[in-house]
Amino acid sequence: MSHFEKYDIVVIGAGPGGYVAAIKAAQAGKKTLCIDKAELGGICLNWGCIPTKALLKSAELMHYTKKAADFGINTGAVTHDFAKVIERSRGVSGTMTKGIEYLFKKNKVEFLRASARVIASNLIEATSADGSKKNITCDAIIVATGASPAVIPAFPIDGKNLISYRQALECKEQPKKLLVIGAGAIGVEFSYFFNAFGTEVTIVEALSQLLPVEDKDSAKVLAQAFKKQGITAHTSAKVKSVTVVKDGVIDAVIEDSAGKEIKLTVDRVLVAIGMKPNTAGLGLAEAGVALDARGFVTVNAHCQTSSAGIYAIGDCTGRQMLAHKASFEAEVAVAAILNPKKAHGLNYGQIPGCTYCQPQVASVGLTEAKAKELGRDVKIGKFPFTASGKAQAIAAADGFVKLIFDAQTDAIIGAHIVGIDATEMIAELCLALKVEATAAEIGATIHAHPTLAEAVMEAALDAHGEAVHI
Repeated sequence: MSHFEKYDIVVIGAGPGGYVAAIKAAQAGKKTLCIDKAELGGICLNWGCIPTKALLKSAELMHYTKKAADFGINTGAVTHDFAKVIERSRGVSGTMTKGIEYLFKKNKVEFLRASARVIASNLIEATSADGSKKNITCDAIIVATGASPAVIPAFPIDGKNLISYRQALECKEQPKKLLVIGAGAIGVEFSYFFNAFGTEVTIVEALSQLLPVEDKDSAKVLAQAFKKQGITAHTSAKVKSVTVVKDGVIDAVIEDSAGKEIKLTVDRVLVAIGMKPNTAGLGLAEAGVALDARGFVTVNAHCQTSSAGIYAIGDCTGRQMLAHKASFEAEVAVAAILNPKKAHGLNYGQIPGCTYCQPQVASVGLTEAKAKELGRDVKIGKFPFTASGKAQAIAAADGFVKLIFDAQTDAIIGAHIVGIDATEMIAELCLALKVEATAAEIGATIHAHPTLAEAVMEAALDAHGEAVHI
């Protein structure tokens, strides 16, 4: 075992939480090391956010190309090369990973490809692929190891017949029939993707709507759009059994919301339920770090664990499993390490959620149901894209903007958008929520015409009964 190497801050994990933490620490003048046994960028850049969005753009292009004649453009028969669609996605991912390498060099962050084990709050053992070990001492540790698909005994992932999102991203052979278990963001996005290229998709969700965390009105529009696209969706339903007859032949039994059994045969099953933290084998419990019953790291408002000097951020701590949440927690943790007296927290109620199927779904703040459950007296403003000139012009009239305001203060407390650019439009409402903008202020903000964003202004006006175009 080699001699001890000393750093100010060591970050374990190079995903959107870890690499941001390392860069912020280095920018503050701290000698910083980032350790990860896999690629820079973590799941987000390599096997999550970025490659899936590349796939979804291909799906969106396929969808619109098929409708080209509606725009007066004649293309002839539209075909696709599924393997090339996957190849492009992997290329985009590789480009982004190289970008992180550049940022590390620019900010003088050292990177070590190795497995890390926390021995104490100031000591880490790093083991490289060749088995060589290093002892690394430091003043603070930030754990950012993320999460991975949980093991579901009833649906054992074999990587070929039953797959997770990881295998779906590499699948160069397009399935003819696909069963998707779980209608969260991952399940919904892949359902849209495969359907756009002609796969017969059935998606099953145990709860009462697609995207269970979203407002029920958003889920209703998405369900209607999926039905129109030819996706079969069962909510308040369950997959009773999945049997691999042979490779590429899988028998499944679904129990629908009425208790009726539906039998189907598919050639692949995407399991999109359950995530587990990547905390096993890190030595956290032995180092005095408290974990919950599922293995997620317990942290306070400053991302500090129960062991002084050890912090944790991102998916390994639970809550919203979102890349942007991890990146902001990185800033919180580094700020707490640099100056505990000026440490600040993160308002988890102001973190947007986005789903990138078409129509897209985006939200921030409270749903209408949650606001009422909390006893809030609310005003609702809503504007449909069918009344938007821009939406009609671009043939994207599915969806709406729905804003929720506190009836007493007129301040915005929730925002929900379904539509073609919902994930871009939500940023304005994230800012509105942060600065506690009122319906009157949003309604009085001049929005350019014609834009989809005008729907935000009109929805705010609608909360006061003053919308012009509905």
